[in-house]
Amino acid sequence: MQVEILYRPSYSLARVTLGGNETIRAEGGAMVSMSASVTLETKATGGILKSLARSVLGGESFFMNTYRAPADGGEITLAPALPGDIVARPIQNESFMVQSGAYLASDESVNVDTKWGGAKTFFASEGLIMLRCSGTGMVLFSSYGAIHEKDLAAGETYTVDTGHLVAFTEGIGFKVRSVGGIKSTLFSGEGLVVDLTGPGKAFLQTRSQDAFLAWLLPLLPKPDSK
Repeated sequence: MQVEILYRPSYSLARVTLGGNETIRAEGGAMVSMSASVTLETKATGGILKSLARSVLGGESFFMNTYRAPADGGEITLAPALPGDIVARPIQNESFMVQSGAYLASDESVNVDTKWGGAKTFFASEGLIMLRCSGTGMVLFSSYGAIHEKDLAAGETYTVDTGHLVAFTEGIGFKVRSVGGIKSTLFSGEGLVVDLTGPGKAFLQTRSQDAFLAWLLPLLPKPDSK
């Protein structure tokens, strides 16, 4: 499998070249185009219970699509719903934590499971709901806005707004907390943050979907009350 990311960072498109009989598993709705000879199978990956947990807790589709190339290979292009970047990350007998909604695709050999990373609270909508991608293969995840990579040294702590956290290597310590006291949490425009402690690598997005919606929704016309 070869992955090329085009048009980054604002409207990225992943062009995946598959070898003979090679497969890729993708989130529902991620496919933009594909070779005519590539076949599609839709199933509840990992069984009903795992798929239900991934859908309810992880914010991903209950069913996932598996694309298989014919003997002479094929091509598929993938893109997320929101404008932003795509990262193609190879993993080798390791695990990666990916924020809810950021998972795009992976090798079929990569196990995608749900792991709860912190409860949603009354004060903010950004709970940390993570997908755990483990094994060996390629993982593709997306962002809203551009991707900013941050390498953390052993013992180094770095604070990130949870709405901007995309993914990080498993093994990084993390603790979710509110910003300041109740008053600053309610009125500062900030919600929850996560303290990441290295060693490891974190991927951040330069825009927050929740922040954009908080700006947009008050501007939308309201239905006439009768």
